[in-house]
Amino acid sequence: MERHHPRRWLAAFGLSACLAGSALAEPAVEVFTTAGEPAVNVPSGVAVLELDAPGRLDASLSQDLPADPEVAEGLMRERMANNEWQETADRYADSYLGLVRAWQLGVEKVPAVVIDGRYVIYGQPDVAEALREAERIMGQEGRR
Repeated sequence: MERHHPRRWLAAFGLSACLAGSALAEPAVEVFTTAGEPAVNVPSGVAVLELDAPGRLDASLSQDLPADPEVAEGLMRERMANNEWQETADRYADSYLGLVRAWQLGVEKVPAVVIDGRYVIYGQPDVAEALREAERIMGQEGRR
């Protein structure tokens, strides 16, 4: 994916309350990115969802498969009979849940730091900085 310049969008209501202080519940933070746009300075407990994970899993599974479809099918059946297959299936499920979540939220590009499912900072791979930026923006909005 191409690198986007930071573009900010935040609703004018509610975020300052989410980020205001320890007396309030911590905001839920989700980070949407790709392997080529890694998130940095991610606070503990923050979900990082790589939207290209399903494609990477597909490429990994199809690596070294023969061109003959019947032979390839037989090899895949063998792989699926292996004890480790459940772990692979779980990774697939998790990766597609990330895609569904991004679609539900209307995430338009990566990186995207989504706060409480309602506010987003685009273009900032440093999650801690994105959260500080959200606080600054809401502080400015509150003074208007």
